[in-house]
Amino acid sequence: MLSKKINIAIIGATGYVGLDLIYLLSRHPNANIKYICAQKKIGKSINFFDKRIKKKLPKISKSKKIDWNIIDLVFLSLPNGQAQKLIKQKFFKHKTKFIDLSADFRLSNSRMYKVWYKKNHSAKQLINKSLYSISEFVKKKITNYRIIANPGCYPTSIQLALCPLLKKGLIDPKRIIIDSKSGYSGAGKNFKEKFKHKNILSSVHAYGIFKHRHMSELDQELKKYSKIKIKYVFNPYLIPMFRGILSSIYVEPTKKNNINKIFLELKRFYKKEKFIKVHKINTQIGTGSVINTNNCEISICKTSNKNKILILSAIDNLVKGASGQAVQNMNLMYGFKQTTGLK
Repeated sequence: MLSKKINIAIIGATGYVGLDLIYLLSRHPNANIKYICAQKKIGKSINFFDKRIKKKLPKISKSKKIDWNIIDLVFLSLPNGQAQKLIKQKFFKHKTKFIDLSADFRLSNSRMYKVWYKKNHSAKQLINKSLYSISEFVKKKITNYRIIANPGCYPTSIQLALCPLLKKGLIDPKRIIIDSKSGYSGAGKNFKEKFKHKNILSSVHAYGIFKHRHMSELDQELKKYSKIKIKYVFNPYLIPMFRGILSSIYVEPTKKNNINKIFLELKRFYKKEKFIKVHKINTQIGTGSVINTNNCEISICKTSNKNKILILSAIDNLVKGASGQAVQNMNLMYGFKQTTGLK
């Protein structure tokens, strides 16, 4: 299996996530990049956009140039609403598999997609043929699907910290407060236009309070792990650094549970996982050690309120929160070691 080559196309190649994805795949021993697609800069070398990419790769082309008969897997890093249209066109005509890094297949309810993304879903019949995949949670189940919905960056950092604890009933599902700070790359390449007059490169900026689209994922996924209805507050912020997310999650232990039991459960759950590190209690972590990696670091800390526990979760939003998890999902789909191309 290790010698098997996967013919790959990347569509949406020149954004922050697309470039990180190409960089990772260019070093993956099983990835054979056949097409690099974008709407602009046709004919340019991808090295023009990212000097880290040393391998000679196909020049940028439009997606209509793809020979779908030779492509095993397509990564889509497109604006919300575009991937669903393309997958709908190709799904039944070809055996190609898809890993979608947009929100198009993250929500299992098309009505909720319209509520949060303000547009109708054009491939409703394919939603139940897709799998929302945090790699550490899905395992072998992923091989049964041809459409993989890569989770959002904030939900990845949050779910990795919370889901094992909710599943075991160790924390109160109605008393969760989440404060997540992200580098400005999380807002995309046109972040300066989005946050015009906000002085985003030298200030902390709250945004999406009460209505950030990633809440739709959290609503859907967290409840899968709790017998009791989930209630949480989620506050995201952009801070003046390029990449990385640090989520500060305040929880309360349920009766007869405490910080030690929470720590031991996370250590047990992630014992065999290569990308998750659970630190000793009260370790003060940051994003510095996860930048440019597919790792998630978690720390459980005491607070001045004896009823509250702080869980810190740090990831790189462009890697574990996007491109790295996409490659990890590819590895699971094809039976490669999860760490292939990521260590």
